[in-house]
Amino acid sequence: MSTTKKRGLGRGLSALFGDEMLEPKEKKAINNQNKALIGNLKRNRYQPRLYFDEVKLNELANSIKKNGIIQPIAVRTDQNNTEKFEIIAGERRWLAAQRAGLHEVPIIILELDDNEALEVAIVENIQRDDLNVIEEAKGYRRLSDEFEYDHEKIASFMSKSRSHISNTLRLLTLPRDVIGMIEEGNLTAGQARPLIGLINASKIAEEVVSKKLSARSVELLIRHQKGSQKVGFKTDSNIINEQKKIEEILGLKVNIQNKSNNSGKVVIEYKDLDQFEFISNLLKNR
Repeated sequence: MSTTKKRGLGRGLSALFGDEMLEPKEKKAINNQNKALIGNLKRNRYQPRLYFDEVKLNELANSIKKNGIIQPIAVRTDQNNTEKFEIIAGERRWLAAQRAGLHEVPIIILELDDNEALEVAIVENIQRDDLNVIEEAKGYRRLSDEFEYDHEKIASFMSKSRSHISNTLRLLTLPRDVIGMIEEGNLTAGQARPLIGLINASKIAEEVVSKKLSARSVELLIRHQKGSQKVGFKTDSNIINEQKKIEEILGLKVNIQNKSNNSGKVVIEYKDLDQFEFISNLLKNR
């Protein structure tokens, strides 16, 4: 397989056909396109999307029953059988068309090599807001592993920052069960990133999900756990939440250090005498 990209496809199908290709305004089926029997299409082997929302798929199928397929499915000729086609973009429409009982679908045939087929599939899917971050990461990894793209090249191609690409790919280093929580929508990328590299990532992830901790709370929890390990203190999410509440009330930095026997201390930091006097008066008036 060649690893030389013949041409950059930029923003994917919208760069080839214009933005209206991805967001059609028409409300009737396209009749002036090539058509193919629905059984002559097959899914793209480079398709980064692994899961389709069943509810949305059924909604699309109902829409297709009423209006037909508004946007043609982008395909390329199957390399092993010229009478069949490999889907480049539009697999969800193809699946919905089957549920709607269609026998044939409108297609646009593209001349793309393997590199370009993967590129378009990734770009077209990442433009969809329902692609989860793990699927996005796996798409980036395929660009890296199969086509030798470095992070800088992926970032340039996808019009993303290099840090976004790197941080997204790092999610794939999490334990399998934590990745599953992200795929299922129980854990966000923001909640999961602080867990990268932790031995007890799975345990903390379960706590994050059960207690519905925010991404910021997870960061504080991890930070305090790391600090507590050094000085023999014990910190849990309840203490972190209380510390955050006190900081919001006082407007000052607070550090609660809780030992394993549940004794400890509360440290309130002040920057000048005015802040010290504020704390003093607050305690005196209790």
